[in-house]
Amino acid sequence: MQQLKVCELFAGVGGFRLGLENTGKYSVVWSNQWEPSTKMQHASLVYEARFGAENHSNANIETVATEEIPDFDMLVGGFPCQDYSVATSLKNSKGLIGKKGVLWWSIHRILSEKKKKPKYLFLENVDRLLKSPSNQRGRDFAVMLRSLSDLGYAVEWRVINASEYGMPQRRRRVFFLAYFKGSELYKKLLESESIDWILRDGTFCDAFPVAQTSEKPIEFELDEDLVSVSDNFNPEKGLSPFLNTGICVDGKVSTLKTTPSYDGKRILLSDILMADDIPPEYYIDVNDLPKWEYLKGSKKEIRKTKAGFEYNYSEGSMVFPDALDQPSRTIITGEGGKSPSRFKHVVQTSKGLRRLLPVELERLNMFPENHTKLEGISDAKRAFFMGNALVVGIVERVGTSLFQKISQLEKQFQS
Repeated sequence: MQQLKVCELFAGVGGFRLGLENTGKYSVVWSNQWEPSTKMQHASLVYEARFGAENHSNANIETVATEEIPDFDMLVGGFPCQDYSVATSLKNSKGLIGKKGVLWWSIHRILSEKKKKPKYLFLENVDRLLKSPSNQRGRDFAVMLRSLSDLGYAVEWRVINASEYGMPQRRRRVFFLAYFKGSELYKKLLESESIDWILRDGTFCDAFPVAQTSEKPIEFELDEDLVSVSDNFNPEKGLSPFLNTGICVDGKVSTLKTTPSYDGKRILLSDILMADDIPPEYYIDVNDLPKWEYLKGSKKEIRKTKAGFEYNYSEGSMVFPDALDQPSRTIITGEGGKSPSRFKHVVQTSKGLRRLLPVELERLNMFPENHTKLEGISDAKRAFFMGNALVVGIVERVGTSLFQKISQLEKQFQS
């Protein structure tokens, strides 16, 4: 089977591309990276430096015409978590509009307008997506599933914490795969029992095996009308019905709580640390230590808003310094810079307490070393990239399983 052609949206510094190209089974034919809030497009500069400028777009995806994008087999991307509510446009009672600037609708538009629809989608988001917004839990994911069903896609999803499968970072994200009707994987999913697909036959459980924890799947059907889903999903406003694993075929949802099944090698924070050549500014100044200890510690105090309103504030303590015999905590975008912070990683070394280097943050996301090192790119910006990135090892394993499944099924259907 030939390599699958990939379109990578919201590419960042290329985590999806790295994971897929590591398998040797995928080729990115077009990519887009645009950061709306900055004049300098730093992530796009890194992307072009590593992969070349050919067929890479650094324009707002909302302004890119679908015909400018070459045909592809699979669309991938880690799109922003936003408000996915929809409404009916006044001019056209059937015309659905999402909020301007909500990038899910750019994916939707490209899929809608492509004459040759991609057979596969592979997308990533924060796991909060399954239970947002807080006043109508699960609505956003329901809107996405319904809109994908309307476009002819069956979906399977999984919340994956990279560290639970031996990877060096406790980073929990929801990944979902979608298969276009007529594709072998769509047909296979259609004829499978939902629980069999979730626990044994699906792509995610092949890449990341699971054990069942809830007795049986929760099953329900999404309204056919997208506006109705947006307005009326989860009317009791209780917990989200979407559990950490599930499928949706033609608007019919089956979702199950699963736990990881893994007993292989584990990479710890200590395994990724550099031993030498640590710049002096990465060590914590003794004078700053009390501020670090305060920010990392537990608090119960009265605070004031700007308007003068007093309120009780409390939070628990964090492990300080970070535990070396565990996978690391999640990297966030504010990881860079030397100012004391509750969320930045600090490790104890023989020469004192220090922050993590950009190359160590890259290792935690399983990127090649110094992937983000480029003239004019600060260490703080490199840390920001890794706070936004995904764990490359997850993409690689899912990509491997997906390609194997497609190859096997094509052979079966041909014979």
